[in-house]
Amino acid sequence: MGYTAIFGGTFNPFHIGHYEMLKALEADENIDEIFLLPDKIPPHKTSDYLVNDKHRIEMCNIVAADFKKVSVCLCEFEREEKSYSYDTVVFLKEKYPQKQFIFAIGGDMLVTLDTWYKADELVKLIPFIAFMRADTDATLFSNKIASLKLMGANIFKAREQIPCVSSTFIRNNIEKAQEFLPKKVYDYIKSEAIYGEH
Repeated sequence: MGYTAIFGGTFNPFHIGHYEMLKALEADENIDEIFLLPDKIPPHKTSDYLVNDKHRIEMCNIVAADFKKVSVCLCEFEREEKSYSYDTVVFLKEKYPQKQFIFAIGGDMLVTLDTWYKADELVKLIPFIAFMRADTDATLFSNKIASLKLMGANIFKAREQIPCVSSTFIRNNIEKAQEFLPKKVYDYIKSEAIYGEH
């Protein structure tokens, strides 16, 4: 039995960096399915502008339709407590005991993983597949994987490198950001006037 990948994010908006990660996960023969999981924003998350949950969820639905293995998972919206990755993983493992989960993470998040809530427990609870972003220092990335393994983490390094995309730039420059977004997502953003003046 292959893995069920958990791919979480704020997706504010869902950009081509996220899309390329999904493509790589979809092509991985060791992964049977992918839970695309829009986050409820944890306490430490900051943003210049957070769109309505329904828009972030709909962007995920739009993208999921392009993939055979992907389904949108709204488990964090089913719970009232704050959303921490540790709690989400525990919840999913209890809800789907027959599944073997793996956590997909980008290089920008990987380098801060040891500061996450219950990080020392999280890294032992689930394996990780880590994608290096184009702007991530390769040495820092490798050193962080090594240090996390010393904590007990099981981390696989993805072959694919993910383009560096700034969600903040997209939100603040939507008219110039078409190249950084899947076309259907860009069309949805424009039709709903999600970003721009706010």
